[in-house]
Amino acid sequence: MIEPLETVSVIGGGAWGTALAQAAAMAGRPVSLLVRDAAQAEEINHSHTNTAYLGDQVLSASIIATTTAQAADIIIMAVPAQATRSALAAMDPAMLAGRPVVLSAKGLETGTLQRQSEILVDMAPDAIPFVLSGPSFAIDVAAGRPTAVTLAGDDANQTSKLAAALAGPSFRPYAADDRIGVEIAGALKNVYALACGAVDGADLGASARSALLARAYAEMSRMVVAMGGSAMTLTGLAGLGDLTLTCTSTQSRNYQFGIALGRGESTEAILAAGAKLAEGVATAPVAAALAASLDVDAPLIAAVNQVLTGTADIATIVAGLMSRPLKRED
Repeated sequence: MIEPLETVSVIGGGAWGTALAQAAAMAGRPVSLLVRDAAQAEEINHSHTNTAYLGDQVLSASIIATTTAQAADIIIMAVPAQATRSALAAMDPAMLAGRPVVLSAKGLETGTLQRQSEILVDMAPDAIPFVLSGPSFAIDVAAGRPTAVTLAGDDANQTSKLAAALAGPSFRPYAADDRIGVEIAGALKNVYALACGAVDGADLGASARSALLARAYAEMSRMVVAMGGSAMTLTGLAGLGDLTLTCTSTQSRNYQFGIALGRGESTEAILAAGAKLAEGVATAPVAAALAASLDVDAPLIAAVNQVLTGTADIATIVAGLMSRPLKRED
């Protein structure tokens, strides 16, 4: 890994990318932020705001927005999960060679079933993959509110150095070594948030939502272990922490989308009404295909897909889940 770890380049000027740029700037790093157009770059560079995504939140003057990717010691990918491959395709692989690339999108790729780090290996095989996940909302990170997340990599020493480089007074990345477990947990929690939101949207009660959340944790554990990750990862920030936040907070886009589903709105209608990106919508069918390929029992993932496609409503699905054969809870 190339050192020192001083400069940061964030790819993606949405809410999450801008928030991570802010966190890196608060950690004392000069930051370049790749945005879509010149007008957005102009606003960030001169007004120090990104109002389309973060309202009137003031951004650090250390963040320089640009419309072309810039070389840096640390690269942070902060585009939607389904756009990671195209974003990497637009970059020179030499710019990423030997450098830490932090993958912050939480989702599985449609068609390939790949995790974000697997996409990176395809597109830039000489880059060093790291995964950032955990209970965090963009507005909290950008505002400097206390946030603890997981940074997972394959080399303990490298991961610890990178975590230290990105750590600031309020943004605290904790180093971990289970990159697979962190990625799978981050992707699946969005799927389960759709289900929890649908339960609340259908007014099925907090008890039903809590039961679903507990079973989601168990199902997620089966998936992580089947993929070669560690079930222990789910006891931490990237597992239980992120699952709980995403499945219970109205700030969660996936939870909000699920509420609309539970109220009887179709996926198409919700999207047509301009719903914000909910990664779980694209990830759910991919997760179902992945579970099938691994021969993992994943009734909640299957249920979310039924709700998304309109083949069953959440009340019917919950009734079916509750009528599954009783067995010991392991």
